[in-house]
Amino acid sequence: MKRFCFSVAIVCLSALPMQAEESNMDEGLSLLEQGARLFMKGLAEEMEPALRDLSTAVEPAIAELLGLIDDINAYEMPERLPNGDIIIRRKPDHPLPDTDETDIEI
Repeated sequence: MKRFCFSVAIVCLSALPMQAEESNMDEGLSLLEQGARLFMKGLAEEMEPALRDLSTAVEPAIAELLGLIDDINAYEMPERLPNGDIIIRRKPDHPLPDTDETDIEI
């Protein structure tokens, strides 16, 4: 996937207009730019259904996560432990939210 993104970035960067000393070089660059635009348009059309499916699958998970977090400013930056675990600590000056639930599943 990284190689694919790198290839797409190279194609996009090569499509950027460059200053040329001769007029025939400008004509070649415009053809390259048109080709890159057509390539990117085709790629976007092919990826659109997959991205739409991904967004419908991710939206409920994000909504559930936001329901669990009361205030994002009450937490410190995530910290990665040596064993690979990621923890997000609550800032000491922010009290725990009042909850009516006595049994919280973690």
